[in-house]
Amino acid sequence: MRYSNYGGGQQYYRPSFFGGGFSFFPPVIKTLIIANVVVFLLMMLGGAFTIGGARLSDIITRFFALMPLGWGFLPWQLVTYLFMHGGLFHLFFNMFILWMFGMELENMWGSKKFLTFYLICGVGAGLIHMFIGPIFAGVAPTIGASGAVYGVLLAFAMMFPDRLIFLYFLFPVKAKYFVGFLIILGLFMGISGTRDGIAHFAHLGGAFVAFIYILADRGTLPVKQWFSGFKRKSSTGNLRYHQGGSDIKDAKYYDIKEDKSKREQMKKDPGIDQDRIDEILDKISKSGYQNLTEEEKRILFEASQKLR
Repeated sequence: MRYSNYGGGQQYYRPSFFGGGFSFFPPVIKTLIIANVVVFLLMMLGGAFTIGGARLSDIITRFFALMPLGWGFLPWQLVTYLFMHGGLFHLFFNMFILWMFGMELENMWGSKKFLTFYLICGVGAGLIHMFIGPIFAGVAPTIGASGAVYGVLLAFAMMFPDRLIFLYFLFPVKAKYFVGFLIILGLFMGISGTRDGIAHFAHLGGAFVAFIYILADRGTLPVKQWFSGFKRKSSTGNLRYHQGGSDIKDAKYYDIKEDKSKREQMKKDPGIDQDRIDEILDKISKSGYQNLTEEEKRILFEASQKLR
């Protein structure tokens, strides 16, 4: 078991690369890659077929690419455009970055939370591009997972700011500087109105949504309170609420208050076997810490005490 700092001194469980349930191809990333490849092949084959005189690939683009407002926009396009790419390099780059930087995030967060984050970044990127992009550049259908992928990049840089990234496998750069440079470059290219065929504000939009998401997840921004409204406070002594009234059910560690004698006895208790701990760690990898039962959280807490 290993614990690392998360933001402002908080802690989260981080599985090791070998053992502990870590997967190099976690299920959501694997599914996203397969889906994007299948859609890309379908688009390639669609160019050879026609329906009513129109190529199948053009029909797919018309209904599933992100169309500008007033030019055929349909609500589901905010999701479907993420699975369409304009070329092999475009597809490869996005899927490689998704795997490289998203792999550890999915293992740390769990698949459900990672998928939610990915889709929120993609939809947010599409909305920001639709409303801001036309101000600086022309309108055109938008395709590609780049907005969501930029969200993954930004999240990785916030989680692991000092992690080294080797550019061209040679030059080490810290994640926070690498991603920061990409954001600044994208902002410059977007404002300058370059017609390079790249939706820069979709990239920036995905990164911005990811930034807000991470701050909300850390509790820095009270987004949950803004949307949930007033919550009834529990009676005195309920550990689910702190002084500000915020729900802390997604706590980063299991807090248990016991007297000194009980804590000493807990450290001496050999009743927790490694198989049970491995089972809990696998559950964290699949669905995240927040889905553990109170008993499972207690077992992890006790195991961490024994390692001190």
